[in-house]
Amino acid sequence: MRPIHVVCTFAALALCGCSGSSNTPNAAMNASSNAAFTSYDAGKVPGGPGAKQLYALGHPAADSAIAVMNQDIGSDGLELPDGSGTVTRGAAVYAAQCSQCHGAKGEGLPTFPKLVGRDSADAPKPEFQFSTTNKTKTIGNYWPYATTLFDYIKRAMPFATPGSMTDDDVYAVTAYLLSANAIISDTATLNAATLRAVRMPARDRFVPDNRKPTITIK
Repeated sequence: MRPIHVVCTFAALALCGCSGSSNTPNAAMNASSNAAFTSYDAGKVPGGPGAKQLYALGHPAADSAIAVMNQDIGSDGLELPDGSGTVTRGAAVYAAQCSQCHGAKGEGLPTFPKLVGRDSADAPKPEFQFSTTNKTKTIGNYWPYATTLFDYIKRAMPFATPGSMTDDDVYAVTAYLLSANAIISDTATLNAATLRAVRMPARDRFVPDNRKPTITIK
């Protein structure tokens, strides 16, 4: 998996603001809680696992389960799998797997985001005015890389059974959504090569995050 770098400036400020004298009420409460935790004896808990035993929660992760999640596809798309999908096939898969949450045409529902939306050619404002308007962010006007759209759909969708779609169906759904956002033709077929060639409308609106962590986490 690719590493994720987190900027911790806010966390550092929060910690600084809370780091007062050990005589503060919060410090005393934390010390009491820590003491109680270190002296905890599961054997004395009614219905517990017994002395010096662990609660039997969870189970070892199966290799097959790890394989489903141990993947990521970056902006360059070098990790894209074999397979292909058409817009027509994607429309059918979307209707069966995605429309119940995101709407029949990607218009979104009250608790799930809108996926489809672009300004018309004669719109009075450009489609990237997110800082000055309440414009809804969609695949068509905000997502910077088509390759990471495939990545997200493959890993996280459909909502109830993430990772269950085949690579061909993920290519197809990606093709359908890109077509619905007027980014590719409705007769297009996506595979690793053609998906890498797609340039999203918002691509040049993003820059690499070159900030460095302000604190060191040990």
